[in-house]
Parts: sequence; structure tokens; C-alpha cells
Amino acid sequence: MTAHVLVPVDGSRPSRAALEYACEQFPDAELTLLYVVDPMTDYSRQRAYPGYTADDEYKSEREKGEAVLEALEETLPDGVSVGTAVEAGDPARTIVRYADDHGADGIVLGSHGREGVARYLLGSVAETVVRRAAVPVTVINDREA
Repeated sequence: MTAHVLVPVDGSRPSRAALEYACEQFPDAELTLLYVVDPMTDYSRQRAYPGYTADDEYKSEREKGEAVLEALEETLPDGVSVGTAVEAGDPARTIVRYADDHGADGIVLGSHGREGVARYLLGSVAETVVRRAAVPVTVINDREA
């Protein structure tokens, strides 16, 4: 049986490092790259750009996600079994739900490694995933990336 590893990505350095780690540590696994469209980004854009709608946001964020996934797929070594998905929702909850719904055996994700007030105010997707996931989670810290 082939392992199924979920690798949430956003195009950041930590998410690229998580993908590299997953490829190195799980060379025979089926990888799924997941890009999560966060609907909360819509609010700030609507406030900054009058006339900007939720439909615009979803379309542009989905296109961004597809571009990120395509770019990352091109960096993968030959022979890596990979699938991609774009989902919308709260990032941490969407990652955990996707792992549950699609039978992931593990999750490898990057973390920006924020501390103190920044972590408190911004929250931590990685921390929430670690606490809620029913499968093992490996976190690649930005300082390690």
C-alpha cells in the first residue's frame, strides 16, 4: 500500500521546504499538494478596492493557487506521484478536513515560525493542524527552510 501524504502549500519558502522534505522522506508516497483559498483575504481587498467583489476574489485567488501548484509541480523530481487540489475555507480547518476526507496518512506543512504577539494576533495554521489532525503531522519551520 502506498502512503498518501498531504502537503499544504502557499508558494512561501516554508511550504517549498515542506514539499522538498516530503519528497526526500517519502519518495514512494503519493503526494497531494493542497492550496487553500482563504476567504478572509477578501475582506481587506473589498475595503481597499471599491467595487471588488467576492467573485473577483475567489477567481483571482483560485488562479493564484493553480499557478502556485503548477510552478511547484515543475520543481518535483521525476517519478514523484503527485496530485493537486484547490479548496476554499479557513486554512487549518480545510487542511484537516481534506486529510480526513481523502485518507491522508500524514501531513507535511511549512510554518513561518512566528513568535510572541505576531503569533497570538495572526494565529498559527500549523499549530491548529497539529492539534486537530487525526494523522501524524510534520512541521517544517521557516528557520529550517
